[in-house]
Amino acid sequence: ILSHADYSGVSRETHLEKTLYAVDELSSFVVAVALVRPTKSIHDVDVRAVKKKMKDKAFARAVSREDIIHGAEELGITLDDVIAQVIAALNGDAGRLGLAGTA
Repeated sequence: ILSHADYSGVSRETHLEKTLYAVDELSSFVVAVALVRPTKSIHDVDVRAVKKKMKDKAFARAVSREDIIHGAEELGITLDDVIAQVIAALNGDAGRLGLAGTA
């Protein structure tokens, strides 16, 4: 758990530690993208929408874009693939997470 934050100084050794680091900031960011959509649904979020919001520094400003990018790099997976996997995981549990939308 300590290794998921750079400031802890604990290195990430295992695939699980690297994955936790990669999806920690990203999952919160993707949820924020879903909640600002008119439908408030994760089902309406795609990789393009997430990457567009990443360029907007005022949107979810507390989320470190650098951590998101670095996490994908540590996993050796493209940023697009990590974003797609997070969206898919959230889609699978949308109802329980309150992300199924209003429509």
